[in-house]
Amino acid sequence: MRLSHCHNFHDFRKLAKKRLPAPIFNYIDGAADDEITYHQNTASFERCDLVPNVLRGVKDIDMSVTVMGQKLAMPVYCSPTALQRLFHHQGENAVAAAAHKFGTMFGVSSLGTVSLEDIRKKYNNPQAYQFYFHKDRALNKAMMERAKLAGINVMMLTVDSITGGNRERDLRTGFSIPFKLTLGGMLQFAIKPMWGIHYITHERFKLPQLDEHVDMSGGALSIGRYFTEMLDPSMTWDDVAEMVQFWNGQFCLKGIISVEDAKRAADIGCTGIILSNHGGRQLDGSRTPFDQLSEIVDTVGNKIDVIMDSGIQRGTHVLKALSIGAKAVGLGRYYLYPLAAAGQNGVERALHIMKTEIERDMRLMGASCVDDLTRANVRFR
Repeated sequence: MRLSHCHNFHDFRKLAKKRLPAPIFNYIDGAADDEITYHQNTASFERCDLVPNVLRGVKDIDMSVTVMGQKLAMPVYCSPTALQRLFHHQGENAVAAAAHKFGTMFGVSSLGTVSLEDIRKKYNNPQAYQFYFHKDRALNKAMMERAKLAGINVMMLTVDSITGGNRERDLRTGFSIPFKLTLGGMLQFAIKPMWGIHYITHERFKLPQLDEHVDMSGGALSIGRYFTEMLDPSMTWDDVAEMVQFWNGQFCLKGIISVEDAKRAADIGCTGIILSNHGGRQLDGSRTPFDQLSEIVDTVGNKIDVIMDSGIQRGTHVLKALSIGAKAVGLGRYYLYPLAAAGQNGVERALHIMKTEIERDMRLMGASCVDDLTRANVRFR
């Protein structure tokens, strides 16, 4: 199977599975507990039908949006995700370059493998920094100051990860950073030698956002242990309010699901919220972002930009979210599989397919611009 044979999300996933050692593929592909929420995230879109209009004169399509003060050429962006250079040696550089080509936003994670300063110097499209709240408050302040100096446009605080989800696939393979694999996990690396060759012949794997603050070299600090031992489960709304005030700019909370939390985010001065259940990787059985979208838009949509992620696989999914009232949609696995499969070329192909689908679907919906998409265009079964 080649990159040119990939025409949708599932094709990219197959190619990524073919290329990656199983422990790394399962880190991307896996979710919490029984992975029910993971699958429901996409299934929730199937319970919603589009109602197209015809004869609307849709010769020209404008799919641009403005979200949290950032002008995006298309209504999707590449959500910040951790450990990208494990999936492909180009890592965040590939994602940033592809997002720049398509005029949209991308993000660097606290657990990113390229420094946010290096990425910011190379690309001038909107950039978000995904931030975790650590027990060390001085570390939190230092990381925010660093992001501010780097010229980050949007601070994105993840609030649904104060402890790690129960990701049983990782437990079975022994996936951790640094690697401490089970015997079966090591065998999987042995039968995918090209990944290992690329890993050892390119720049040394590191976590630049944390290198100065966290020693991950002394033993296997698993991703789950990082969340459990380093992050602060006592974080409160007062802590977040202080961060919003300190940042004094575009600030969003990622991981909002309840209406009450959406209202609190607006009250403390956040400029955006991302409805997300972390792609099903945290609390299995939680409500899907798409199922919560209308209620939250109705409550705070006139006060704060409402965004959503989790489960997006098609342009029609994006149109359904926009019709309900989302300002934009975040992509995660949608670009991680292509990254793993083919680096920058893979991400560019995935974004091209998404752009083509959105444009085609907007024409078929009779919508010349995103504002033409309203709840009159959807019906729930």
